[in-house]
Amino acid sequence: MTNNAIAEIGQLDWQTDARVADAGSSADTGSEDLKKWYVLWTRSHYEQIVFDQLHVKGFHPFSPRLDVWSRRGGIRYRSSVPMFPGYVFLHHVMDKVNYIEILKTMGLARILGRGWGQFATVPDREIEAIERLMQTHLSTVSHPYLREGQRVRVTHGPLMGVEGILVNVRSKKGLLVLSVNLLQRSVAIELDCTYVKPA
Repeated sequence: MTNNAIAEIGQLDWQTDARVADAGSSADTGSEDLKKWYVLWTRSHYEQIVFDQLHVKGFHPFSPRLDVWSRRGGIRYRSSVPMFPGYVFLHHVMDKVNYIEILKTMGLARILGRGWGQFATVPDREIEAIERLMQTHLSTVSHPYLREGQRVRVTHGPLMGVEGILVNVRSKKGLLVLSVNLLQRSVAIELDCTYVKPA
């Protein structure tokens, strides 16, 4: 643990911390309404290592992956890569005990945000959209993050109810872009345009 992290912990508002700790102070407990989605920034290529350590400790990490085709030595092969390289999501209560335990994770650079009590969070709906996408096993690709475009809601099929940005409309096909705004990262999936409507 770094000196900065120790100093930061020493400056905690102990009264606020005690209230949060009472609600759930260990990795496997905690009220559902206090759990939020945090983003852990990892060292390069440490996403799986960070995920595995947190999972073993009883935390609830989420590290979505993409299947991509690569070529090595003239041979084409398929491999799994992180959907958001350098990041792992964590759904948990962020009290003092959990915070200290998370900081002990090998390969963790930091938790996104301004420090204790001011961690950045991702809205539940953004993570839920990515989780739904992973459950479909549809072909997904990385996509540049978009700030503009028409927001749509899927009306049919396995992604029904998911919202995203519709781009590259050609004939009846388009790309549905799902974004994690905090990371300014997106993924895209080809979709039948007749299956969406403006959100």
